[in-house]
Amino acid sequence: MTSTQNQENTIIHRQMTIEQILSLFPFKAQKLAQEITRAGLHCVGCHAATWETLEAGMLGHGMNEDQISTLVERLNNLLQEEADLSTITITERAAKKYLEILAEEGKPGWGIRFEEKMAGCSGFEYVLDFSEKAAEDDETFVSHAIEIHVKKAIVPRLLGSEIDYVDGLQGAGFKISNPNARSSCGCGSSHNY
Repeated sequence: MTSTQNQENTIIHRQMTIEQILSLFPFKAQKLAQEITRAGLHCVGCHAATWETLEAGMLGHGMNEDQISTLVERLNNLLQEEADLSTITITERAAKKYLEILAEEGKPGWGIRFEEKMAGCSGFEYVLDFSEKAAEDDETFVSHAIEIHVKKAIVPRLLGSEIDYVDGLQGAGFKISNPNARSSCGCGSSHNY
């Protein structure tokens, strides 16, 4: 059995640590980390995640058995979501936020540049920036009426990616889910292939 098949057959359970969850499923690390944080575990990325199980963390934060079961179910449902590997998308929530930012910056109609840079403990970090127009060596994707400009050379690594926007107590910002990522750091902020 290959490691990819092994990942596909693995389900998240309450005895897994947050680090194990993010490491086993790097292609969903951002979405999983968001769901764990939304459930009240704000220690995603901290040293506690390396040794404490999901169950112990939730019980330690005053949550009950039903809340643990609900979170485990939601995490496993996220794993079942299919990605469209033929495109790059932005969620409706992220598109709305990006349009607000463009209006504030006086850049209506601009697209978004989606890139990567070498950084972080796992190799790459995503970079989002303003993009007035696509460059000659770009491929353009359109999602929710926003052009997403990506250098053709890195398109294969980013196909299937989804750009989302999260607004919460532990910080707000754009988050990327990439089905091509094969490893992720414990905090889910960097990745590798």
